[in-house]
Amino acid sequence: MPFATVGTENSGNIDLYYEDHGSGDPVVLIHGYPLSGASWEKQVAALLAAGHRVITYDRRGFGKSSQPTTGYNYDTFAEDLHELVTQLKLSDFALVGFSMGGGEVARYFAKYGSKGVSKAVIISGVPPFLLKTADNPEGVDSSVFEGIQKAVATDRYAFFTDFFKNFYNTDLLLGKRVSEQAVHSSWNIAADASATACLACVPTWHEDFRKDLTRIDVPTLVIQGDADRILPIAASGLRTAKLINGARLLVVKDGPHCITWTHADQVNSELVKFLGNRIA
Repeated sequence: MPFATVGTENSGNIDLYYEDHGSGDPVVLIHGYPLSGASWEKQVAALLAAGHRVITYDRRGFGKSSQPTTGYNYDTFAEDLHELVTQLKLSDFALVGFSMGGGEVARYFAKYGSKGVSKAVIISGVPPFLLKTADNPEGVDSSVFEGIQKAVATDRYAFFTDFFKNFYNTDLLLGKRVSEQAVHSSWNIAADASATACLACVPTWHEDFRKDLTRIDVPTLVIQGDADRILPIAASGLRTAKLINGARLLVVKDGPHCITWTHADQVNSELVKFLGNRIA
């Protein structure tokens, strides 16, 4: 299993688990909370079939990566991503972020610019700015995030059970677009994540990415479902698309937060079309 070392904590390395498959133009897939790179399975198959080199990795604290107690902020997440693409010597690569991964995409451009990056995709992403402030009245009150942190700290396993109901809109889509087993698999991945990471990531959801988004100067696609209960589209995707110069917006009708699973055919079709199909 390949790992990229991105730092140290006391006597141990901080290693990111990654998978690197296929050939052609590279696509780096950045997963959401509280999952891992494995959550991209439907997109990996489609992108490989379209002739891309596909790289997935597990964010620190999640999946098969190391579980340090430090570094749970977007500057560090972006540094981890940069370290990975540097070690893999990637060029002309696309960045695709889902949910929390949308924050990495935005912060990457703010910290490192667009050198070597060909395109960007943000799917159900946390940008631009979720916290209600004087200059962001349409944001979410801080008490909501504090409540989530309390729930995670009290019993993260119970929290995940409720979280995934809204992640997939199971009251409407269970047995139709998502199976009980798929939801359970997501719960298992979340349960194996670092307890520290599960708690520490919550405040990162309301980092301010408004300036970061204006630094994105490559062709960009924003995709989100209009029935997203985790990150309402009016507060996230619609605003993100407006802040990125020339961004294209795709709204998935009746799509929940995790459209990468429930509406994979539609998402994959748009991804392949946007990133380019290399199969003759």
